[in-house]
Amino acid sequence: MESKGFHTLKVSLASPDTIKSWSYGEVLKPETINYRRLRPEKDGLFCEAIFGPTKDWQCYCGKYKNVRYKGIICDKCGVEVTRASVRRERMGHIELAAPVAHVWYTRRVPSYLGLLLDVSRRNLDRVLYFAQYVVTHVDEDARQKALKRLDDEILREEKRKADEINAKIAAVKNHRDRKLAECESRKEAVKAKFDEEVEAKIDPIIKEGQKLERSLNEKMDSTIRVPVVFAPTDAVIADKGDSISRKHLSLLTQTVKAQVGDIEAELKEKRDKRLDAIKMDIEKAKAEADDQVVKLRGQLDDDSDKVRNNVGTERELLLGLHQMMFLGEAKFRELKQKWGQVFKSDMGAEAFLEILKAMDLDRLSKELWHEVRTTKSKQKKKKATKRLKVVEALRRSANRPEWMVLTILPVIPPDLRPMVQLDGGRFATSDLNDLYRRVINRNNRLKRLLELGAPDVIVRNEKRMLQEAVDSLIDNSQRGKALSRRGRRELKSLSDMLKGKKGRFRRNLLGKRVDYSGRSVIVIGPKLKLHQCGLPKTMALELYRPFVIAKLVEYNYASNVKGAKRIIERERPEVWEVLEGVIKDRPVLLNRAPTLHRLGIQAFEPVLVEGKAIQIHPLVCTAFNADFDGDQMAVHLPLSQKAVEEARTLMLSTHNLLKPADGEPVVGPSKDMVLGVYYLTVLQAGEKKGNERAFADIDEVELAYSLGQLDIHAKIKLYIPTHYNEKNERFADGKARRRMVETTVGRAIFNRVMPEEMRFVNETLDKGALQKLVGQCYQVVGSEITTEVVDQIKNIGFKYATRSGTTIAISDLTVPPEKQEIVDQTTQEVGEVERQFRRGLLTDKELEERTIDLWTKARDDVAKAVSAHLDPAGSLSMMAKSGATKGGFGPISQLAGMRGLMADPSGRIIPLPIRSNFRDGLTALEYFISTHGARKGLADTALRTADAGYLTRRLVDVAQDVIVNGHDCGAEGGIYVRYSDDVAGQMMFDRVIGRTAARQIVDPKTGEVIVARNEIVDEAAAQRIQALVPKDRTLPARKDEIGEVFVRSTLTCAYQFGVCALCYGRDLGRGALVEVGAAVGIVAAQSIGEPGTQLTLRTFHTGGVAAGGDITVGLPRVEELFEARKKPK
Repeated sequence: MESKGFHTLKVSLASPDTIKSWSYGEVLKPETINYRRLRPEKDGLFCEAIFGPTKDWQCYCGKYKNVRYKGIICDKCGVEVTRASVRRERMGHIELAAPVAHVWYTRRVPSYLGLLLDVSRRNLDRVLYFAQYVVTHVDEDARQKALKRLDDEILREEKRKADEINAKIAAVKNHRDRKLAECESRKEAVKAKFDEEVEAKIDPIIKEGQKLERSLNEKMDSTIRVPVVFAPTDAVIADKGDSISRKHLSLLTQTVKAQVGDIEAELKEKRDKRLDAIKMDIEKAKAEADDQVVKLRGQLDDDSDKVRNNVGTERELLLGLHQMMFLGEAKFRELKQKWGQVFKSDMGAEAFLEILKAMDLDRLSKELWHEVRTTKSKQKKKKATKRLKVVEALRRSANRPEWMVLTILPVIPPDLRPMVQLDGGRFATSDLNDLYRRVINRNNRLKRLLELGAPDVIVRNEKRMLQEAVDSLIDNSQRGKALSRRGRRELKSLSDMLKGKKGRFRRNLLGKRVDYSGRSVIVIGPKLKLHQCGLPKTMALELYRPFVIAKLVEYNYASNVKGAKRIIERERPEVWEVLEGVIKDRPVLLNRAPTLHRLGIQAFEPVLVEGKAIQIHPLVCTAFNADFDGDQMAVHLPLSQKAVEEARTLMLSTHNLLKPADGEPVVGPSKDMVLGVYYLTVLQAGEKKGNERAFADIDEVELAYSLGQLDIHAKIKLYIPTHYNEKNERFADGKARRRMVETTVGRAIFNRVMPEEMRFVNETLDKGALQKLVGQCYQVVGSEITTEVVDQIKNIGFKYATRSGTTIAISDLTVPPEKQEIVDQTTQEVGEVERQFRRGLLTDKELEERTIDLWTKARDDVAKAVSAHLDPAGSLSMMAKSGATKGGFGPISQLAGMRGLMADPSGRIIPLPIRSNFRDGLTALEYFISTHGARKGLADTALRTADAGYLTRRLVDVAQDVIVNGHDCGAEGGIYVRYSDDVAGQMMFDRVIGRTAARQIVDPKTGEVIVARNEIVDEAAAQRIQALVPKDRTLPARKDEIGEVFVRSTLTCAYQFGVCALCYGRDLGRGALVEVGAAVGIVAAQSIGEPGTQLTLRTFHTGGVAAGGDITVGLPRVEELFEARKKPK
């Protein structure tokens, strides 16, 4: 594939047909190469018939062996005769036995397949990995038929139940009737028996009565001698001597009647009892029958309801069946048994493939648009919007959703997944081959199982394993448990090869390694000019080799390239001569990692040096953040004419004197240079040789000094033209005035290196003052002269640092006599605080805070005492005051005073102070306490670097499109810079400088326009504005003062994309209005990211009122401000 042949690249889903069109054949076997013959196996992962020959113009079997057979396909082995390089481009394919979902669209967040189908990621995974079923299709006709069948079933079942119950009711009624008939017959029997008993009992009585009646009738009106007695009752009818009359007859009748009545009554009672029992039996039989009938009727109703409910549930289930319904194993079996013909359901990717194939994106898009516009629920709207994005993306790109499920798997060219033989006869192979091998093995096994008609469980398990194998191949780290080779490291899948810092894009495409580069350790090159660097001869020869060869041929030292190469290898003298000439035209780029901002790569003119170390100018160390403790730097050589030109005009170190972040000089002298200049310009009390002498110019002073007539610190008078007044402020009109200046010899010598426009600098120059001086020099005389000036300052600094003989001995470190007293007093005060704590007057926290406050004060007091006892003219105090050392008096007070309080690993301050200093030595406990926090500091630094780098990366990502797109956007608005706002304690001068005025700025006293609209506020204007600003921030501005300035700002720029030059203002790195096309967004990101590495990583906990408890500082604070996730404190 010729890389020059395209301009743009489109990444989209590939259809199975597209994958097939790329492919040169199907890979059927998992084998790679034959280990005996070391040739690719046929149909394997390295097959020559598919991917092309391994040797140029030669087929596999050796039948065709020459370029003249180009394009012929061998009839024996099927290999096309062509170049071996086609093995870098030709792809193969694997026909998958079961569809497999592409892991990018399922397991990533957001899961596009899940969004499209409106399925939770959990359900999606469960279906894909064969843990549950999904309904893929519902047959509406079958459903309607099934519903009708259900209705018929209800009627049938109801009829059957009704018939059953009616039969039971009839049986109950028959039983009842039989019982009733039985009771009637019993009744009749009782009655008949009663009649018989009555007859049997009454007959003898009546007969007896009749007999007696006849006897009485016979004896009518006659007197009887024997009493007449009625035998059955022993009742006397007539007494002895009575005359029988009608009365006696009626008494007999009554007696007989009474007797008969009694018997009848008695028997009737018995009969009634029996009849009542029979009546109750009849009632009972009727009631029982009625109850049973009612129960049976109720049962019929219940059964009908049950049937209707059961069928209703079935009906609901049937009506509830819909596409994308998820079913567990048990539920699926139940439904399959009942309604197998109504729906189809499946597991794995093939289930979703069916659904995706049937998906109508246009209709879905309309529905989602409607939902987004009409829904009231925020949640639903959010979800619909997400889905709509996916649907619209698919529609616009003309991709089909089913392409997210793979049926054919592409196999990448074998040269992109090589296999090489190692010395021991073993093979090293790309992880991809292992991953492809797993896929092919599982695929072949699945094919075989399907052919054999294996049980569902086995097939399903194999399909799941195939899905997992393809997942691992595409994105191994995305799967729950990443695959690895026999318990070693994880295998690198296709995605792992593309993503991240070590992936194809960031490592190989955006971060290519380049020829014509080298790296070496750096050392200082004190004799170099600012625009030079020392390049080791051997390195330079290698870098400039093609140019040297060209010149050797051109100058006829060699007749051809081969000869020139031989001369170079022998390192003949003419080689160095030619090399000297070649390097004059071509600067080199020096880079020190990490490149945190623009100044991390700069161009230099090389100077050939002996040895193997690159020499760099001491003044560019700050820009590179380099030191000479073993740092390495990389050298690159710009090749094309345009690159050389760019390196010269934009990247040369002399054009990068200012820091793009804040416009401060970045080439300010430091360390020994500062010490030398401070020594030169410091005022020293006491008698000096040549004090109070007067001179007419600097030459005279230098002559007298070199003749040994003057001490370097002697106070002298000089009558010279100067641009500064007695207070060392520049004259506003920029013209020099000749006057008598009281100065020292050293200062006169220092001014010798200053340009005319910068003389006469008459002050003690420490690091800060030097920095300021360089900045002023840049504004007054421009970059070219400034470059020379800083070089001269460097030279003079080194020279007089050497001359000064500054050095230190342990005897210079005098422990102040007050130290012990301060420590004792503080110990006493801490004891008092602890006593109050024990009495319950203070809380834990207050005790800790007061202890920390007391010891902090003690440390500061000791530090003051140390500084007071130092010899002001001594080496130590000179180093500390000049700013030549890191930390000023801090380290000195630790060496001679006391170390004070230390932090523990969590950042909390330990209330136990270190009372000793390094001069006297620490006790074991103190040593432990001090190492405790120091180790954490080192660990923090390592973490901090990564964090700051990541923050910079995110900032660049966000701001990279902000470019200066034009000169003026025409915006009227801007922002007010008010003197009353406290912006990190900055003066008005710092806040308005380099801005463009949005409205003219007028001097309220004179009415003179200081800056017109759309003009840059330069140093002079900013000074004038500063002079007119109220001194007290808390008081309102008077009429003759400037309270606020209206300036243009990128916030109010009218451009839709990028910003305009006037709204942006000055390019701080160049000191002039920003140019159109400048990538100001990236500069801003680098300006925040670069100091980020120096920031701390943690929330400090400090005691005392001063710190105000816990505060978020350093990097976490910066992130908090930029992330804007929560309201910053």
